[in-house]
Amino acid sequence: MAVVYRAYDLRLERPVAIKVLRQDYSQSEAFRERFRQEAKAAANLSHPNIVTVHDFGLDASRLYIVMEFVPGTDLKSILKERGRMDVDEAIALIVQACAGIGYAHRAGLVHCDVKPHNLLVTPDQRLKVTDFGIARALSSIAPDEQHDVVWGSPLYFSPEQAAGQAPSPASDVYSLGIILYEMLTGQLPFSATDPVELARLHRESTPVEPRLLNPEIPLPLNQILMKVLSKEPSSRYRTADQLGRVLLTFSQSANGFVTGNSTPLPNSIPAASTGSDPLGSPLPPELSATVSQESSPEIDWGSIGLGMLALAAVGGLIPFWLYVYFSLNPPVR
Repeated sequence: MAVVYRAYDLRLERPVAIKVLRQDYSQSEAFRERFRQEAKAAANLSHPNIVTVHDFGLDASRLYIVMEFVPGTDLKSILKERGRMDVDEAIALIVQACAGIGYAHRAGLVHCDVKPHNLLVTPDQRLKVTDFGIARALSSIAPDEQHDVVWGSPLYFSPEQAAGQAPSPASDVYSLGIILYEMLTGQLPFSATDPVELARLHRESTPVEPRLLNPEIPLPLNQILMKVLSKEPSSRYRTADQLGRVLLTFSQSANGFVTGNSTPLPNSIPAASTGSDPLGSPLPPELSATVSQESSPEIDWGSIGLGMLALAAVGGLIPFWLYVYFSLNPPVR
């Protein structure tokens, strides 16, 4: 779709990345307008886990977009080199992806093409989501909208995208689940050489439980992943923020709330505060007990004592005010 160059901004004296789209895309007036709208929407996103868009335009009949330069590599390259990741490292990265994509969801945007190629990882393990080029404002998507063109990559897109239906934040959540599945098992839940067959698998087939491929995956995390990969959007976590909170809570409970992990989790996603997931269905027992314990507030006896003293003081003034009242208004005999 495009070629990306590393460049240098002479005015602001900083390295940048410039994505130059293929000329056949640039020649389409309809595509130019769609690109302008989507690039403008992406430029309005400002989050530490999203690649910043600095500028976009048309030059020499070629569309381009100027972005923040991110040192490091994409997650797909890392997975090709390593095969799979341990649970702590995988969750630490996916929670960051959830933070960035969740921010976009709150801004009314769906990424539509979440895949490890679009997740950049820096040497210090900061993850940044890039290529919101096909994201669209949710307000412009009619619930019954259908598309002749299927958005997203067949290996990672959701069942509803595979069916040509309008994507939603839950579609991005499904794609994040596919990525986490690949990170933990070293393989994709669905694989086929034919895109049409891939689309059918996403719509109809149940993936092999990741715990069967990697016994080191804890049962609660296995259950979370299977929920994320539900065929119906309403059965998943509805936004990336919700998935991030559940994964962060799982990580904290699995590590005993110790923050000494090799890769620190971001504090941009608060831990869940109830014993159920954001959709209201129960969390796995291992998570529920931990979250319930976390959400139980400690009793502040000092504040309670001060409140009782204040109440007693106010109560002691009642006889005084009665005396003053009857002195000024003696009863008539």
